Amino acid sequence: MSEPNSTSGGLPQNGLAGLRQNWKRDANAGFLVFLIALPLCLGISLACGYPAIAGVFTAIVGSVVCSLLSNSELTIKGPAAGLIVIALGTVTEFGFTGGSDPAADFQAYRLALGVGVAAGVLQMGLALLRSGILSEFFPTAVVHGMLSAIGVIIMSKQIHTVLGVRPEASEPLALLTEIPRSVLNWNPEIACIGLFSLALLFLLPLTKIRCLRVVPAPMCVILFAVPLGLYFDLDHEHTYSFGGHLFGLGPSYLVDVPNNMFAAIALPDFSGMQTGTGWKWAIMFALIGSLESLLSAKAIDLIDPWRRKTNFDRDLMAVGLANVGCALIGGLPMISEIVRSKANIDNGARTRYADLFHGVFLFLFVALVPGLIHEIPLAALAAMLVYTGFRLASPREFIHVYHIGKEQLAVFSVTVLTVLTTDLLVGIGVGIAFKFILHVANGAPIRSLFRPHVTVDQTNEDQAVLSVRDSAVFSSWISLKRQIENAGEKSHVVVNLSETRLVDHSVMERLHALQREFEERPGTGSLEITGLEGHQSLSDHPFATRKRSGEFPPVQPH
Repeated sequence: MSEPNSTSGGLPQNGLAGLRQNWKRDANAGFLVFLIALPLCLGISLACGYPAIAGVFTAIVGSVVCSLLSNSELTIKGPAAGLIVIALGTVTEFGFTGGSDPAADFQAYRLALGVGVAAGVLQMGLALLRSGILSEFFPTAVVHGMLSAIGVIIMSKQIHTVLGVRPEASEPLALLTEIPRSVLNWNPEIACIGLFSLALLFLLPLTKIRCLRVVPAPMCVILFAVPLGLYFDLDHEHTYSFGGHLFGLGPSYLVDVPNNMFAAIALPDFSGMQTGTGWKWAIMFALIGSLESLLSAKAIDLIDPWRRKTNFDRDLMAVGLANVGCALIGGLPMISEIVRSKANIDNGARTRYADLFHGVFLFLFVALVPGLIHEIPLAALAAMLVYTGFRLASPREFIHVYHIGKEQLAVFSVTVLTVLTTDLLVGIGVGIAFKFILHVANGAPIRSLFRPHVTVDQTNEDQAVLSVRDSAVFSSWISLKRQIENAGEKSHVVVNLSETRLVDHSVMERLHALQREFEERPGTGSLEITGLEGHQSLSDHPFATRKRSGEFPPVQPH
């Protein structure tokens, strides 16, 4: 693996000049990301109920369209585990049988493609409405709760495939309770592949042996699982005896891909969009996909060595257009994927063309050697998804949220439980509603929940003081941020919070992030946060919610 990116040599150029200047570094990073992306694209597709090749289509189309249209320089576009729940829910409601009826499964897939086209168009509409800022609306605890719930759902579904068992249940909580049954009924040789693959994924990041860290962990799993699958002769139907029981093996435990990738192209069926079900899933795809993509692009901006800033509306337009293109040929929905994007940076990428190279390598591999993909055991891909799900729902995530504050853990937990028992949109809605209830209980006036009460005192050309009253919470942050940025084009901005009853965690975190942006942006002023001396922090975390302690001074008329 290459050394992390360096800013030596100045800011990389844009456009074709940037491609000529940096193609060697970007091609190297793109190749290493391709090694990570290939197995994940296949595994995510299968977990969604789509053909395995669909995820590869997505990564190829996304890499081409977004590298040309987006200015998010270091993000990698492709299918992501966070959309598995929506994609699988879509095909399931359209009649997906999980392999029992291939004709019904293919029709459900085509109907889901029609939903994917509609979702891409909705995303383009959001971009035209300049909705990229909406990523700033959702409270942090709710977003992390949603992602953790997705992680639990992924693990609940994929652990059975790791063990070589088809579960009877379909809902997340029922699938979790069925795990002991799957353990008792495991297929030992398949479980050997799956469990050893899972162990590799957990242990390889911990090793300090350099030669074992050169190849990305997902590709190490493939290099281990394919020979083991050949040893177990998964290419041919047969049975074997273990512990006095007879078990079957065969090609159904391997990835199924066509010898000609172009033969796998499927056209969408738009008849599903004549139903409420189709529009429900299209809206979920558009909203959740846009939120995840924008949050990932924002996170990658923070670790871009050159601190380049993504135009989120432009990026959302590129993602929406790419999603339309993906769905028209049989691909999954796509987003900016944070794990592959982080690997892209770590491997020396300098421009968006690293994403393009990663797509080119995927295309060449699938077009030229599809037979190698067919030899990948499904249990190995399922192990990668279980690992991904565990990272989304890691116990450390719960501990981290608890350290921020008990009220944050309450919102986080309510969101997780509601998503697991209902669906994503309901879970997010309930999490936000619960957050509002906590804010009102902690003294935030209802009138301030959506519109911040801010007065601006431009004492001179070099300084502006923004005095915030009542509360500063997640739902009023977008308006507050705009006022700060407008005042800070040339001035030193002071945000005075002394007259607030409550400043929530999301605002605390985003104020400090905005403060860092002011410091890094050339030609702008600086940002100072004052007035919190009289507030009580609800935990020891620097971004914890702050509640006014003692008597609150009478509110002055506006």
